[in-house]
Amino acid sequence: MLGIVLIYFIGRYFYRLAEEYNKNKWLFAIIGVLSYYVGTFVGGIILGVLDGIFNIGMDWDNSLILGLLALPFGVAMVYLFHFLLKRHWEKTTIKPVDEIETIGKSIEE
Repeated sequence: MLGIVLIYFIGRYFYRLAEEYNKNKWLFAIIGVLSYYVGTFVGGIILGVLDGIFNIGMDWDNSLILGLLALPFGVAMVYLFHFLLKRHWEKTTIKPVDEIETIGKSIEE
């Protein structure tokens, strides 16, 4: 149940970002949720490699513990992707000039 709520808020987070910059809202909501799963997958690989190298002795059968350990990796990936996407859209978005204030001014100004 907690996972469904988390997925909802991640999708909503990206939906609003895409709406702000006039992009495809549902596409970026789905991509945002997929970025969470990519982050948890990468986190699982990192945990597996660390367990193989340092022999931490993790209980790989306990899915609750694994889910809680992978959660920060997924949230970090979502935050990083959101930050990079927003920064890219801020740079590439052209803001319209309010032409009513330019009436009567010379071109050189």
